[in-house]
Amino acid sequence: MPTISEFFGIKIILRFIDHNPPHFHATYQNDKVSIEIENGKVKGEISERALRLILEWLDLHREEIKEAWEMASKGENPNKIEPLK
Repeated sequence: MPTISEFFGIKIILRFIDHNPPHFHATYQNDKVSIEIENGKVKGEISERALRLILEWLDLHREEIKEAWEMASKGENPNKIEPLK
C-alpha cells in the first residue's frame, strides 16, 4: 500500500488493485477513512480538522490522484503527490 502524500500527520494511501469506485485511504492518528476521488464521499471516521485538510488536498490534486489510482489499480507504483502546505 503506497503512501502517495503525507501532510500534517495525515497519510494518503492507495491500495494496489483495489475495488471501484476510485478512492484513496487516509489515516490520522488512530482514525481511518476511505474517500471517493470523484465526489469526495467519505466512509469512516476522522477528525473534522483532518477531513477539511484532506478534502482541500483532494480539490487541489484531483487529476493527479485519478492518475495515481489508475497506476495502482494496474499494480504499478503510483507517483507521489505534493502535500498540502
